Amino acid sequence: MAKTGIGTTVIRKEAWDKVTGNAKYTDDENPAGVLTARMVTSTFAHAKITKIDYSQALLQKGVKAVITGKDYPVLSGGLVEDRPPLANGKVRYYGEPVALVVADSEFDAARAVTFVKVEYEPLAVVNSLSQALASGAPLVHEHQENYKHIVKDLYPQPGTNICDSKKIRKGNVNQAFSECDVTVEAHYSLPQSDHIAMETRTARARIAPDGTVFVKSASQAPFGIEKELSTVFNLEQGKVIVEVPFVGGGFGGKAPIQLELLAYMASKAVCGREVDIRNSREQDIASSPCKLGLDATLRLGATKDGMIKAAQMTYLVDAGAYADMGPRLSKAMAVDCTGPYSIENVSCDAVCVYTNHPYATSFRGFGHASYTFCVERTLDKLAKKLQMDPLELRKKNGLAPGNLTPTQVPLTASNLGSLGPCIEKLKPLINWGEGQRIELGNHKIRAKGISCFWKTSDSPPGAVSGIILTFNKDGSLNVNCGCVEYGPSMKTTVAQLLSEKLKMDIDRIHVNMDVNTKYSPTHWKTVASMTTFMQGRAAMRAAEDVCRQLTSLAAAVLRCPPEDLEVGGERVYVRHEPSNFIHFKDLVHGYQYQNGNAVEGQIIGRGSFIMGDLNLLDKETGKGKAGPWWTVGAQGVEVEFDTEEYTYRLVKAATVIDAGKVLNPKMCEALLKGGMCMGLGLGTRENFSYSAKGEVLDTSLRTYKVMHFGETPQYLVDFVETPLENSPYGARGLAEHGIIGIPAALANALSVASGAELDELPLVPETIWRIKTGGKA
Repeated sequence: MAKTGIGTTVIRKEAWDKVTGNAKYTDDENPAGVLTARMVTSTFAHAKITKIDYSQALLQKGVKAVITGKDYPVLSGGLVEDRPPLANGKVRYYGEPVALVVADSEFDAARAVTFVKVEYEPLAVVNSLSQALASGAPLVHEHQENYKHIVKDLYPQPGTNICDSKKIRKGNVNQAFSECDVTVEAHYSLPQSDHIAMETRTARARIAPDGTVFVKSASQAPFGIEKELSTVFNLEQGKVIVEVPFVGGGFGGKAPIQLELLAYMASKAVCGREVDIRNSREQDIASSPCKLGLDATLRLGATKDGMIKAAQMTYLVDAGAYADMGPRLSKAMAVDCTGPYSIENVSCDAVCVYTNHPYATSFRGFGHASYTFCVERTLDKLAKKLQMDPLELRKKNGLAPGNLTPTQVPLTASNLGSLGPCIEKLKPLINWGEGQRIELGNHKIRAKGISCFWKTSDSPPGAVSGIILTFNKDGSLNVNCGCVEYGPSMKTTVAQLLSEKLKMDIDRIHVNMDVNTKYSPTHWKTVASMTTFMQGRAAMRAAEDVCRQLTSLAAAVLRCPPEDLEVGGERVYVRHEPSNFIHFKDLVHGYQYQNGNAVEGQIIGRGSFIMGDLNLLDKETGKGKAGPWWTVGAQGVEVEFDTEEYTYRLVKAATVIDAGKVLNPKMCEALLKGGMCMGLGLGTRENFSYSAKGEVLDTSLRTYKVMHFGETPQYLVDFVETPLENSPYGARGLAEHGIIGIPAALANALSVASGAELDELPLVPETIWRIKTGGKA
């Protein structure tokens, strides 16, 4: 196995710790004296809190404190400050934290929770998007106008349940539709669901005598925690220190800040003692943020030869009870609303709506899997109406250099990639030429469905990332970076990039696996498939800084100009005379002459990157640049369907993606396969269902079903490489992308197999039967 560079499979830096069980996660350490906090959660989805009686709880064994929202009448939120850490005055979703019990042990805390008595006055429940938007609907937030906005480009509608909306207006949609030969229109409904990370959310906090706050958390955003705690509780930011060790899966669900606020409040209530809070699986599902729900209506118009001329789209996002990332999710849908297709005339409204459901946050794909389902199902309907091959329709309308995005960003081969070659490579992977629907006999049909996708990030303008490099005396390199390792192998990727740049054995590059806001350079968040790009750009600058320092010092030692020197193999050598060199180990902590004189000192490299070319979208047209570049790809799913039982077996799932440059082939494959598995979970079984009172009914893994290993199909992955010119070695982000088109491809396959238009998820046999038969046996 190669020891240097990119484009080759390398072992993850943390592999040995993980496979031997030595890797330490937030909850793996349990020092003596740490207290435990447990939440009391709401049993109503919408109600006034009339009384909280915790007098009996305080009398229970081991109980140190009980906290309610009245103790901390503050609001939090990354975009809108609309959420109290503990409900204050009323609850807005089933499972919302209402009180906090702090006790000596988990057992004592759990027992004491049962003695906290909360009295409620039920309110009318907003249990769907249609109810939320109906005339005279109950308001989830009665006073939106009073909330502080952290970002500028939010447009709430006080007096309604709309917390933000985004518009895209490109071309002349009405005129374009009048010139179309064929139109199709459809409505789609997709439910909320959960991240189901293996490690539930957990946090721990203590307050030192000098007021310094120490937080340890399973989080994707340690610097976000630092900022939020200092903002909400008016703390000096330099006295908030957040540590994140390994994280057992995130998928976006550990980017928001929730338990960290509660851990701080609990510690403060017990004079700064260390307090641990950890979600049970049920709380992780019902009380912490989830994946968005979506209702959408799409209309496409095309000429008879299949050129799409017009698109009219409405995306209604179920953000749940609080805004969190909901407005950014609806914005992300608007920005990429057409999918990777060239449509000159577009009207899109993406509306973020409050309901009395658990609040929504980032989820792998950041809303793209949801809106892509709608676009790709509509394209299949259009292909059917045109009697045209669905793949050819997509290829014919695919975006290309010279086209404009919905927000009117000019596209190039670099910032877009190449969709056509992805489609061509997908064909043999799923054997498209044999036909889309094949009768097998015995009521069995084998069918294929396809979809395409694209995604840019919705990173905020000014998002930053930094890296610090230091050397050991033996010449090996230490890397200190602020990205969180929770699965995508980012720390190893940084090491690979540095290995290539410095022509250095990757085993001699040591990366800190934890993040500590006291000494780790700031990294925005480990989200959005942007970490390779952002940390990579910072790493390249840090490596260049190191090379400048090495060649400057080596030039004095080797008696030659710095521009004649090269760096590689832990040496600095003269380019035209490689035998004239000096080892890193003799330079990196200063150089000492034979007479004992020493010059320079420790070489420390630093690199930083800022997202500098993004801007806010125009309120009326949506024109603007929300992300730096796109990743495109094509996906397919093959199923075997039983026309009598309405059951099916997953046979194959395939992805071809334009990766720009494949840095670590096996890791890239694994990321995409994991994404496909999650996409099939969303497509086949995962969802929240609610009672008429808004209660979440799927709060355990007994009722919330996930993919099992034995149910997974054959996964196939291939790559196209169109370099992204401003990214390290041309690489594009791809960690989220395996999930994006899979639910749509599955629904397209099952629609072909069943002969029914399947426009909702998840596609359990009962749903297919109901849509096919109208619910009549």
